Amino acid sequence: MQLTREQLANLCDIASEAGREIMDVYGGAIESWQKDDKSPLTQADLRADAVIRRRLESEFAGIFILSEESVSAASGDQRVFFLVDPLDGTKEFLKRNGEFTVNIALIEDGRAIAGVVYAPALEEMFFCAAGLGAWKGQGANHQANVQALHTRITKPGDTLRVIGSRSHGADALDAWLKGLNRPHEFVAAGSSLKFCRIAEGAADVYPRHGPTSQWDTAAAQAVLEQAGGRVLNPAGEPLRYGVELPVLNTYFIALGDPALDYPALT
Repeated sequence: MQLTREQLANLCDIASEAGREIMDVYGGAIESWQKDDKSPLTQADLRADAVIRRRLESEFAGIFILSEESVSAASGDQRVFFLVDPLDGTKEFLKRNGEFTVNIALIEDGRAIAGVVYAPALEEMFFCAAGLGAWKGQGANHQANVQALHTRITKPGDTLRVIGSRSHGADALDAWLKGLNRPHEFVAAGSSLKFCRIAEGAADVYPRHGPTSQWDTAAAQAVLEQAGGRVLNPAGEPLRYGVELPVLNTYFIALGDPALDYPALT
């Protein structure tokens, strides 16, 4: 399935509307509760999910939708489907640090072929589609100030910018960094923005040793791949997606430079 520029713009508009729902909650007192897996849930998650599902069902009728907060009732062809996290980084949302996103990915045959990652508090919109490219829009009108995304190709001796989470996997990351054997610095970021910082050349590598779900990574993987990077599992194969696959991803590494040599993920 090949998205047109108009369809990609529609996905950006859907993410933007979901972002407005999130920011409406963000501006007031935030109540949260725990889901069965102990992760937090807020009204912002549910309101954003409702907007995304309504708009996708209207504008992309018949395509299955798998969201963190809901799933399409209809069965049928699930080879092509939308994979959605209406509020990625709920912990960041609760901390009010701005680093949370709306993630919408289009999956075909296990591959994320299009994606939108929108950070409403930062007014940053990352979007892409196979055959079209990847871009970042900045500001209230994300189409008015747009730049093409390209990852950085590292050279021997470059200081490697390793990006990671403020919330997960510090011990495993420290052990991985000891095996890196080259100059490096650490950059912290929340949610799927880690992939996007690599896509725009602001970071180089993101090793992930902790648990993530399909909807956490798919849209941002699409953006990074279309910008020139890769997202690989411990076997060195691209991270894949599917309704029939386990919700939890394997460990992975996101690279700006596909030729970068890196320690094994253990």
